[in-house]
Amino acid sequence: MGTPFVRGGNPASDANLSIIRAPGRRSGERSAQRPGVTVDSSKAKTSLEALKISLRQLRWKEFPFGRRLPCDIYWHGVSFHDNNIFSGQVNKFPGMMETVRKITLSRAMRTMQDLFPLEYNFYPRSWILPEELPLFVSEFRRMKDSDPSWKPTFIVKPDGGCQGDGIYLIKDPSDIRLTGSIQSRPAVLQEYICKPLLVDKLKFDIRLYVLLKSLEPLEIYIAKDGLSRFCTEPYQEPTLKNLHQVFMHLTNYSLNIHSGNFIHSDSVNTGSKRTFSSILCRLSSRGADVKKLWSDIISLVIKTIIALTPELKVYYQSDIPAGKPGPTCFQILGFDILLMKNLKPMLLEVNANPSMRIEHEQELSPGVFENVPSPVDEEVKVAVIRDTLRLVDPQKKKRKDTQCRSLEQVRDASEELPDAGLVARSEPDVHRSAEAALPSLCLKQVFPKYAKQFSYLRLVDRVAALFIRFLGVKGTTKLGPTGFRTFIRNCKLSNSNFSMAAVDILYIDITRRWNNMGIDHKESGMCLQAFVEAFFCLAQRKYKSLPLHEQVSSLIELCECRLAALRGKRLVCPREPCQAEGLHLAPAAPALLTHTDTASKFADYRNHRN
Repeated sequence: MGTPFVRGGNPASDANLSIIRAPGRRSGERSAQRPGVTVDSSKAKTSLEALKISLRQLRWKEFPFGRRLPCDIYWHGVSFHDNNIFSGQVNKFPGMMETVRKITLSRAMRTMQDLFPLEYNFYPRSWILPEELPLFVSEFRRMKDSDPSWKPTFIVKPDGGCQGDGIYLIKDPSDIRLTGSIQSRPAVLQEYICKPLLVDKLKFDIRLYVLLKSLEPLEIYIAKDGLSRFCTEPYQEPTLKNLHQVFMHLTNYSLNIHSGNFIHSDSVNTGSKRTFSSILCRLSSRGADVKKLWSDIISLVIKTIIALTPELKVYYQSDIPAGKPGPTCFQILGFDILLMKNLKPMLLEVNANPSMRIEHEQELSPGVFENVPSPVDEEVKVAVIRDTLRLVDPQKKKRKDTQCRSLEQVRDASEELPDAGLVARSEPDVHRSAEAALPSLCLKQVFPKYAKQFSYLRLVDRVAALFIRFLGVKGTTKLGPTGFRTFIRNCKLSNSNFSMAAVDILYIDITRRWNNMGIDHKESGMCLQAFVEAFFCLAQRKYKSLPLHEQVSSLIELCECRLAALRGKRLVCPREPCQAEGLHLAPAAPALLTHTDTASKFADYRNHRN
């Protein structure tokens, strides 16, 4: 059920908390009341009810219609740009919606799979439509010719789709719906996971809530509980006969709620939507290694965030340039995860705006609906919002400073008063007692807690830092030709074997191809993904004998070393001295971020994952 309401403290007992007045306070003077945290909820939209409950529990001040004066926190329902904000904190990062779109996410995951294939095998193999349709058809035919018994299933997801809109399954490339929308509405095509874990013979997925508390430094929290959303028809592996039965194959709540088999339940253990903890209890009772499962999920979340942060940092510096006033950001993300039969978690997608509704529509009579509270949603979502607010509490630091000053006053008073023990309880105890009345945090920090195990994966983050350094104009997200030439020149990557003319050809060739993909035509220039491709190309040609991740790491170290030398800093390069060396780069660079896997690699990937 919902989290218990935390009522106001007892004024009589609160008055007795400070037995001895702090030094310097006049006799009879009442302690000044600390102003509460202020929250603008005017743009909260569907998360409003859960937010209101959370604010009541925290005893914070809500402004449902906005406020002329700045608020401490702005709670947006859709995006960073719901309001023009110049201070405080906002619960959205600029560019998050664009970064987690299906195509952008697939590209980011593919880049990481190129660098670290085994570490990122939790994301299904993907193709971008329509641009990679010929590649998909070619690989499909090659695999089919080598193994006629191979009968795969694929799932097509529109790039901007949500709530299951436009998703369908196919068994053959000819089933892709090319007429009409595919050109105007790009999509991601993925291998369909045919052997999911079943509970009560039903397929289900997990909606896990992840708090990105800070981008720099990176700080990630995972909710200890989530939601399990069930299909409403018993699962069977895909065949031509059942391929179109969405209630069997698609776990989307917004689809299954329209099924006659959907069960609304007040219990967290039954129904078509349950808590994830209830599933874990059930698995544990069957002897499953739940600790390992959680460890795998934490690893999946951290690796996914690491894949997303480079793009996010580019958007962040564009909207909130360094040195200019602006809000700090945090965001709750919804990770949709599917468990395979062997309990391996697979990432389906990441939602920038996971639903925080705590009620559902119930049809009273044909066409007449009523909003009915959902105990399962309230139990999970209110805790996530409330504890997110507790973690970003802007007055937490102020209270710590106040507490330090109070302790100093206590020490001073203890030197003057005979019974120093009575001074132990001071004003900050009031706030601690209010905090103590709340449940323990439902959010667990996983980064930087486990930073040592995952920091080696943050290569693209360092490439993005180079990209941002040479953007030049604040507020832009694309690198112009002059910026790219400056990058090559400052890092001393050109010589007789790689002239500046070749640099221009490389820039034009890669930038033109990425711009033709229709990703973003708002401004011209080289986007981050194109720069990453160019950087990988340079690294591959320079360090031919090394694996790709070592090639990239070596070039990053070389660039960082030479840029540091420009700043007059001494830096010891791990691999080689800071001197210009030949890159032996051909002017026409091959594309590195497109699929070049052979049919045997495709088969290896499929066999390894299954």
